[in-house]
Amino acid sequence: MKTWAVVGLGNNPERAAFGVAKLLQEKGHLIIPVYPRAEVVHGQTGYKSLAQIPQSVDVVDCFVNSNLVGKVVDEAIAIGAKAVWLQLDVIDQDAVERAQAAGLLTVMDRCPAIEYSKKN
Repeated sequence: MKTWAVVGLGNNPERAAFGVAKLLQEKGHLIIPVYPRAEVVHGQTGYKSLAQIPQSVDVVDCFVNSNLVGKVVDEAIAIGAKAVWLQLDVIDQDAVERAQAAGLLTVMDRCPAIEYSKKN
């Protein structure tokens, strides 16, 4: 799963999404920033929503509050993503169940940067 849409990724280096996206990029993933300002981040064009991304997305990585993630998961289902990844402390069991029912792989309350570090 090479193409990751990172929802909540802007140009603030203090935010976790910034560092995690950079690590994903360094590991060979294509990252696509999704943020209301549609900023270019780590050299990649950003979009305001998942629906605006002009290519297929493998993983939707969710750096949003738990109370907002259900809408993002529904958008991930709508665009045909293969998986949703809810970051640390992002928890919505109903949204995960909807994603699973739609055939998406799901990860909740975990960080890919931490998972990568466990492999080394």
